[in-house]
Amino acid sequence: MRIRYTRRAVADLAGIADHIRFHDPAAAFRVRDAILDSIRTLVLFPRAGRRQSVAGVRKLITRKYPYLVYYSVDEATGDIVVLTIRHPARRREHEDG
Repeated sequence: MRIRYTRRAVADLAGIADHIRFHDPAAAFRVRDAILDSIRTLVLFPRAGRRQSVAGVRKLITRKYPYLVYYSVDEATGDIVVLTIRHPARRREHEDG
């Protein structure tokens, strides 16, 4: 089992870090690392996130900082596919609440 990131998820993570870096460069690294640490826990607990109304999509709330990770589990490979990462103030199509 491995973690794969969509282009959108990579862009989301970069955007989050860039936004924070503008205000506090050191904090940008801390937040990015905390998000990635939360995502890595999915290797051990792939169904830890709450199911969403979109079939196969789950939502993980990151520890320490308030970010939402939308992901799916590839049933064929068992891989975790990170779809998007965002702050809860921004609503997206994967959102159930």
